[in-house]
Amino acid sequence: MSPDTLPALRPMSRRHMLREASLGFGSIALTALLAEKSWAGSTGTIRDAVNPSHHRPKARNVIFLYMDGGVSHVDSFDPKPRLRRENGQRFAMKMEPTQFEDNGAVLGNLWDFKKYGQSGLRVSDLFPFIGGRADDLCVIRSMVSNFSEHNAANYFLHCGGGMAGRPSMGAWATYGLGSENRDLPGYVVLDGGLIPSGGVDCFAAGFLPANFQASLLRNQSPALANVQPMEAHARWQQNKLAALRTLDAGTLADLGRPDALEASIHNAELAYRMQMAVPEATDIEGESEATRRLYGMDSSFEHTRSYGRQCLVARRLVERGVRFIELTCPRAHGTQRWDAHGDLRKNHSLNALAIDQPIAGLLTDLKARGLLDETLVLWSGEFGRTPFAQGGGDGRDHNPFGFSLWLAGGGVRGGMTYGATDDYGYKAVENKVEIHDLHATMLYLLGLDHERLTYRFGGRDYRLTDVHGHVVKAILA
Repeated sequence: MSPDTLPALRPMSRRHMLREASLGFGSIALTALLAEKSWAGSTGTIRDAVNPSHHRPKARNVIFLYMDGGVSHVDSFDPKPRLRRENGQRFAMKMEPTQFEDNGAVLGNLWDFKKYGQSGLRVSDLFPFIGGRADDLCVIRSMVSNFSEHNAANYFLHCGGGMAGRPSMGAWATYGLGSENRDLPGYVVLDGGLIPSGGVDCFAAGFLPANFQASLLRNQSPALANVQPMEAHARWQQNKLAALRTLDAGTLADLGRPDALEASIHNAELAYRMQMAVPEATDIEGESEATRRLYGMDSSFEHTRSYGRQCLVARRLVERGVRFIELTCPRAHGTQRWDAHGDLRKNHSLNALAIDQPIAGLLTDLKARGLLDETLVLWSGEFGRTPFAQGGGDGRDHNPFGFSLWLAGGGVRGGMTYGATDDYGYKAVENKVEIHDLHATMLYLLGLDHERLTYRFGGRDYRLTDVHGHVVKAILA
């Protein structure tokens, strides 16, 4: 046979070799590995799901309490007496461009602040229950963002970039560490009723393998649509899955294992295992009445009960090894979220009423069960609010130049504040913390070096923090 008549040869990858060798039994072993291992580092090597970190972790799990729309920091965790003294007066600092460019006079704090705990941390009357956990909180008062518009700011907070298409921090965490429970997703979003501006791209895997995107669970029972098998007998479903595997194997052989198809196969297998795991994990009927009261599930306000259920399910997921859990807000105030461009007092009062007791209950419960030390809890919105009014009303516009968030547990020092804004609460002036720094610090607490957690895409290595970010070591325990 002449060289011209030989079939075209193509390089054989390791996956391809395992699929073809010994009737494909090698690929069966590889599939099991991929379902239970995590991929990290620029070398693309398989890393063990048991302690695969770059250094000894302080936290094993993350609960992200996302405050949709941007809480007013000067009315919650950053008291500014000057605002009340100058209420209604002309704002003395240079105003940066705002979202609506309808800026009015100084708007004083609408709530009083009290000292809580041995630390004397000052928290507003919006959050009396969370204030009761002050000695667990590390409040960062010098956060800044690069964006003042909801969609871009949400992508930046969740994904480290201002546009859709990048992996979220939950996807990066599970890519680096995997899940400790093979029957549940490593990354879960509990849908309280409000998906963030920017949509589900805030929870996406981006250019990471698609199986690292979040699984969205409903705040009800069943938490997952179609989780109950339709077949009358388990064997019938198993036969369908076997037929699906055979069809998928043929497609993979023809197409060369595209990521979307591999993720679909992985998700089908995971969905089969989730039929038992998800209903059990999200069923709170076995929780005691005392626990339910702790989370505010006996409240007369329905949205307190709703958010309390989310927080309780989050604790149950942490107990079962889910790596990263995000909670979204309930519809406690129409469709405005925390985005109080007007009627700030009503907006923030109702939203705070919904979340205050449940979050305090979550922190109390985690601590009582010995879980807070290894669970990092993050409370944050995408930006803060201006210290001056929007127009002539009692609302505040978006402010990315200085705002507050807090962390608790997971290797963070409690009962402290870090950084500061100016006397108006307008701009960060001391120990400025950028979103990239927040991400770097969270990954560090999980045992990951943000500069080493990379993924090659489009000819370059990407990371959550891009080419930025520093670990904020002053807040570490």
